[in-house]
Amino acid sequence: MYQLFCDSNCELWHTKVKELGLNVIRMPYILEGEEYFYDMGENTDFKMFFEKMRAGATPTTAALNEVAYTEYFEPVLARGEDIYYITFSHQMSGTFEAMKRVIAQLKEKYPEREIRYKDSKMICMGSGFAVYYTALKYKEGATMDELDAYLDELIPHVAVYFAVDDLTYLYRGGRVSGAKKFFGNMLGIKPILYINEEGKILNIDKGKGFKKALYLMRGYVKTKGLDLDKYKMFVMHADNEGEATSFAESLRAEFGELDVEIQSIGPVIGSHCGPGTIGLIFHAKEK
Repeated sequence: MYQLFCDSNCELWHTKVKELGLNVIRMPYILEGEEYFYDMGENTDFKMFFEKMRAGATPTTAALNEVAYTEYFEPVLARGEDIYYITFSHQMSGTFEAMKRVIAQLKEKYPEREIRYKDSKMICMGSGFAVYYTALKYKEGATMDELDAYLDELIPHVAVYFAVDDLTYLYRGGRVSGAKKFFGNMLGIKPILYINEEGKILNIDKGKGFKKALYLMRGYVKTKGLDLDKYKMFVMHADNEGEATSFAESLRAEFGELDVEIQSIGPVIGSHCGPGTIGLIFHAKEK
């Protein structure tokens, strides 16, 4: 028997986490000197968090240490169960070096137990998309080998795009220059980013204003969407529900009655993309 793990950077909503019987590794963020661990939206005040960012607060995120990973993993191994962990992209954090060291130590202590992890090569609901559909297989009784094969097939077909409202937060993260931030914000430029096959965030396009940016993202669904009637589509937002709702309606109007879920971006991801961001996740021919 094994336990299925994910981390809170997959952003899967807390009700789904409970329904699917998932174990969640909660990732930390620090706001105004206080450390929090994201609870998948169960008791999170999203509006307060993003209002503080708009007012000038600069939240930060951090990697988990070895003690934290040990506290998550060892009780499962000690009671005689194995572990399968679907992670967010290893390209985006150094936290997995600590995780790997802990796994090596625990394998020595529990040689009869198995600990597997699979890099989803995504973050936010891109990773959540992979976790959700893999968890359905887990609930049906799939083996770890079967989960490996399923994820190897699914991951290359999950597309993640997002448009940011304010370049300040990408500038702080080193993704745009100071000049691009200044002129982009002044001209109302909304960059569109995506997650590539390696799990890296890259700039793919830009729109002058949100309407243009979302029009371009809708175009990616048209050119790349695959089996849209068989999979959920997610529209994510960072305290921008009105824009997210309009965007979801435009997707349904163009592509039919899709199963589109609208959800808030959590504080860990929101610390980097900033308030106003709109994300789109769907099943695609390619990323």
